[in-house]
Amino acid sequence: MMPTRVYSFRLFTSGLLIAFLGTLSTAQARRAPKESGSTTTVVIDAGHGGYDRGGIPGQRVSEKEMTLDVAQRLKKVLASNGYRVVMTRDSDVFVPLGTRVAIANNYPNAIFVSVHFNSAKRTGAGGIETYFYSHDSLPLASAIHYYVAGGAPSSNRNVRRRGYYVLRKTSIPAVLVECGFLTNPTEAALAQTASYRQKLAEEIAAGVRGRNTVASARSTTRVATGESIPLQPYIDQTRVAKSKGRRSKRSHKKTTRRKKSSSKPAKSEAKTASKGQEG
Repeated sequence: MMPTRVYSFRLFTSGLLIAFLGTLSTAQARRAPKESGSTTTVVIDAGHGGYDRGGIPGQRVSEKEMTLDVAQRLKKVLASNGYRVVMTRDSDVFVPLGTRVAIANNYPNAIFVSVHFNSAKRTGAGGIETYFYSHDSLPLASAIHYYVAGGAPSSNRNVRRRGYYVLRKTSIPAVLVECGFLTNPTEAALAQTASYRQKLAEEIAAGVRGRNTVASARSTTRVATGESIPLQPYIDQTRVAKSKGRRSKRSHKKTTRRKKSSSKPAKSEAKTASKGQEG
């Protein structure tokens, strides 16, 4: 009888241990989403929309459709990682820039990611660019650019600082990522495949997750470790934009002195300015 009692006792204690470990595992699983970023809100801005097709006149691939698709895919990836996601638009509608900024600023502890594709008159132009304005946004821009440019077959056009409206007016860390040129035949063909748009969404999401591992902007060494993302060097285009403005004013004065002037350059300039506001 004694061996049977000992055996029963061992079974009982083993059952308690298994139950305890199961409870512990469940508790850890419940904590995991919080640790992966569920307290962080990401405002995703799909560029253009509605009557604003994006790109340049005569462009075959619609930018507004590509940006919305990538933004919706990004929403799903981030939501599955425990993030709270807010969309400035979730359908083919036009949202003014001021409204986009107001939505972003309504979430003081959030980050803002604006998704765009580039365009140029020269079909050979290509590559990935990431823009920021506030220096508090540089780590986020660095992380997103690190993954998107690193995961794309396109050239790296670097991180750039520029005063786009949605970057200049937001009070939270904000970036605008240009996911390639839709006027470049190779990059346009890639953008039109669902698998590549999914990859872009996943790379942007990786940048969002990795933004806190970017080497500090105040670091003197800026040496990346296996657990950190190097702070990206950037091209400051804020002064370039101002100098262009001064040149255009001088140019305008010269034009008004002429007896004959064409209205086409002025229209073209207006389109460029509109493109510059939103990317």
